[in-house]
Amino acid sequence: MKVSQFDAQAAAGFVTSQTAHVETQVYQIRYADIQYQNLIPVDTTAHPFAKTVEYYSSDKFGSARWINGNADDVPLAGTEKTKHSTAVHMAGIGYSHGWEEIMQAQMLGHNLPADDAMAARRAYEEHVDGVAMNGDTEKGFEGLLNHSAVPTVASTNGTWTNKTPDQILQDINDGLAYVHVTATNTVAMADTLLLPWSRFHLISTKRLTDSNETVLSYLRRNNVYTATTGNPLTIRGIRGLDSLGGSGEPRMVCYRRAPEVLKLHIPMPHRFLTQLAGWDGLSWKVPGVFRLGGLDIRLPKEVAYIEGI
Repeated sequence: MKVSQFDAQAAAGFVTSQTAHVETQVYQIRYADIQYQNLIPVDTTAHPFAKTVEYYSSDKFGSARWINGNADDVPLAGTEKTKHSTAVHMAGIGYSHGWEEIMQAQMLGHNLPADDAMAARRAYEEHVDGVAMNGDTEKGFEGLLNHSAVPTVASTNGTWTNKTPDQILQDINDGLAYVHVTATNTVAMADTLLLPWSRFHLISTKRLTDSNETVLSYLRRNNVYTATTGNPLTIRGIRGLDSLGGSGEPRMVCYRRAPEVLKLHIPMPHRFLTQLAGWDGLSWKVPGVFRLGGLDIRLPKEVAYIEGI
């Protein structure tokens, strides 16, 4: 079937006027099972077309000591700065409208459906989620769940499937204490706990020996972080952790969720371009683009992987 130039122009005008409406609909939708949004601070402040995002980390050195009143060797303090750089890459996902649905919507005075645009937006969120949580080997990114700079330690009691509630609670609190005491010398406390779904389900149903309360409900009130700060510990079940340990065993992640500890760079969040890509057979394409950097774990000692739970 040959589409006339008039029909193509009419379709173009109609689709262009609809793009803003569809875009508004799509960006009002949130996807509850996308993980990164609530687990990782996101930074969108870099220029949308920046090639890299650069930052500096610093460490202090020096300590006071006793000196003679006439000393000429007074101890000195200072700072050491290290430059870090994260590459930013372009990616895209768009959608299209067929000529028939455009003509029918125009005839009936209806808005074009946003289903395909929603699918494109969903694909964007899934891509970012994958990069943030698991990294991307093609671009050399590492994720929150498998970052090489993060310390890895074995759980105190081993696999939870045959352990008592007290042993499970000990493993969790030992993991939180590792960040606080061992890794940072009581400087930082982990406020977020990520568990494999199998272990999250286990503690949500396993009861304490002397009560009807579950390990999970007890843990929410009784953990090292809450006992010290009075604030609730974030506890989440996460897909992908059940076999991430060094020998394929379940892994637990403890960390302080703060921008100075970790940050995901999205200089250009997903956007649909108002300039249509053009007529292609019997459809109009609506491109969607975004620019994404990797996850920076800036203070890796404030993150810990506990293996073999």
